[in-house]
Amino acid sequence: MLSDADFEHLVRRQWPLVETRRFIARAGDEVIGNLYLESRRKGSADYDTFAPHLSIGGGVLHPHRRRGVGTALLRHLLGFMEAHQKQTATLSVHLPEAHAFLGAIGATEKLRMFENRLALAGLDWPELARWKDAAASQATGLRWEIHAGRVPSDRLAQLMGPFSQLAGDMPRGALAGPPLRFELQGHLGWYEELDRTGGDHLVVLLLDGDEVAAVCSAHWDARFGDRVYQALTAVARRWRGKGLAKSVKAAMLQLVHERYPQARMIITSNAETNGPILTINQRLGFVTHRRNGHYQIDPQTLRRFLSRPQAASDRASAH
Repeated sequence: MLSDADFEHLVRRQWPLVETRRFIARAGDEVIGNLYLESRRKGSADYDTFAPHLSIGGGVLHPHRRRGVGTALLRHLLGFMEAHQKQTATLSVHLPEAHAFLGAIGATEKLRMFENRLALAGLDWPELARWKDAAASQATGLRWEIHAGRVPSDRLAQLMGPFSQLAGDMPRGALAGPPLRFELQGHLGWYEELDRTGGDHLVVLLLDGDEVAAVCSAHWDARFGDRVYQALTAVARRWRGKGLAKSVKAAMLQLVHERYPQARMIITSNAETNGPILTINQRLGFVTHRRNGHYQIDPQTLRRFLSRPQAASDRASAH
């Protein structure tokens, strides 16, 4: 859990590519629920592509559920979507009651993700060394590039395009929305946060000349030093089937092991349809910690739910 000071800092921070809004539900002085909205900042690059879409999150404290608080917050969501011409709101949940609530309001689950965790203790390091070396022997001409701490800004700028292209091949189920995109402004803002809190960005690359054949990226946060969060692992299409994903994942595990002796686990998230990566993770010993459902809802569906008699009753009880 973040400290109150860190949470307040993040809430107050102005980000270059996104703007946020939060609706708060109170009972007297107690905060009992909230709704968080994140959308593309007006004037940022490709704003029109992102403009119809909205990411949301939030919840209601357990003792105050089934009293219309969530429904009252949904009315603010609908009002915002109508006022700002937002067509799709996306959110992720893992609790059974959250799945049930979203099903009740008409949201559709578009993607299921697994949060997988790997204990670093007891890994077969000689076998991982063989994984790392195997790809180089099968795919001659490749060279390694590894960054631990920060990727220099000029190199980071060069990698945004290739990373976006690789991320575009990741399974996204039936999710509607703009393509996944890596953007320099966003990364530099994130680096400022890493500088503030103490953290590292780790990137392992296999290159064919200037082409990114495979990548594995992760980050470490000094506030939670016992864990490392693994992000993008991807292989360019023409390099698939040669063991490159295993090589870059093994290289990343070696890097984490050497650099962060206090780290006990690696955490990553994978689409349930991403069979190749899930197979590699299972061989490494990753286990599923929880399942996250990614849901989407449009203003028309929200409006239909909120016009039902029960929703009107919930609204009255929430007041």
